[in-house]
Amino acid sequence: MNDELLYDPSGPVLIAGGYGTVGAQLSELAGTEWPLLLTGRHPERGEDLARRHGATVRRWDVTGPEPFAAHVRAVVSAVNDPDDRVLRAAVQGGVPYVDITRWTTRLARAVTVATLADPTAPVLFSSSWMGGVTSLVTAALVAERGGDATSVDIAIRYDMQDSAGIDSVDFLDRLGYDFEVRRSGNAVTVAPLSDTRWVDVAGSRTKVVRLDTPEQFTLPLTLSVGSVATRIGFSSNSATAALLAAKKVGLFRWGRGERWTSVRRSLLYSPGDGGSAQIRIDVVGDAGARPRRSSIPAVRRISPRSADSSACAGYSRPMRWPASPSPNCILVPSPHWGNSRRTGWKY
Repeated sequence: MNDELLYDPSGPVLIAGGYGTVGAQLSELAGTEWPLLLTGRHPERGEDLARRHGATVRRWDVTGPEPFAAHVRAVVSAVNDPDDRVLRAAVQGGVPYVDITRWTTRLARAVTVATLADPTAPVLFSSSWMGGVTSLVTAALVAERGGDATSVDIAIRYDMQDSAGIDSVDFLDRLGYDFEVRRSGNAVTVAPLSDTRWVDVAGSRTKVVRLDTPEQFTLPLTLSVGSVATRIGFSSNSATAALLAAKKVGLFRWGRGERWTSVRRSLLYSPGDGGSAQIRIDVVGDAGARPRRSSIPAVRRISPRSADSSACAGYSRPMRWPASPSPNCILVPSPHWGNSRRTGWKY
């Protein structure tokens, strides 16, 4: 596919999926600072949002045959991009790129794709639960401890009233597959919905289970943490019970593949008008434990002024990257993300 994105320091910031559930929130935040180009399969759905911010909205169906071309200053991908079209076009055009929507296997693949393409502008992979929030908060906590961290435990209390987009529950399609994590520095395989624990999350006793999330892949690499575990529970106890019951009867094993997608998603995907997700992060090092409980608003209420709970503040770095050529670099949030040095993976 001959998509073409070319770097233009005076051009707009392109937000792929910029009028979707997550993309629209990013557009609301970014629209006060930069000119925007919003793209997606149905541009008419983004017209009102674009009008409010003086933005442009265009069609780019990353699963369709039509090529796309634009001159932009940066790209933020908030769309499910199964063939890495947005990433490839940005890297080939020397355009700074930010990604917040990948699950672990696609993130690992994207890192390989970006590395082999030899980028000349920053490529920021900030995918983790809640669009990079868990990674950024964890990095801040580790920095507060002076880098003293041997293990990280993340517990998420998912609000069933969250106004989530359909792609946000893609984790349901991964519940039939074991995944690899790091435990005491060693690679181990974990079954989804296993290792059940009861955790106090923002004052609510929550039953949480293991889930395949990207920060379990990235944090051991960027923070040199020996063990990282992410678990999820739901604000509705009945939803958690239904999920575990579905696992017990083998739904996520025998019901894999596209044929059963609607059945899997019908279990939990019923978006509301907006709720509040709570996250508890416990960092343990040689000096002992240092828990941090972070109550994070649902995506429609995220504010860049919430330093410990918003990933949006970090996205401005690639967007404001100087026009002069930069070293080849692939970035993920690190303990030093807040200072002026380039950090993360560098090739």
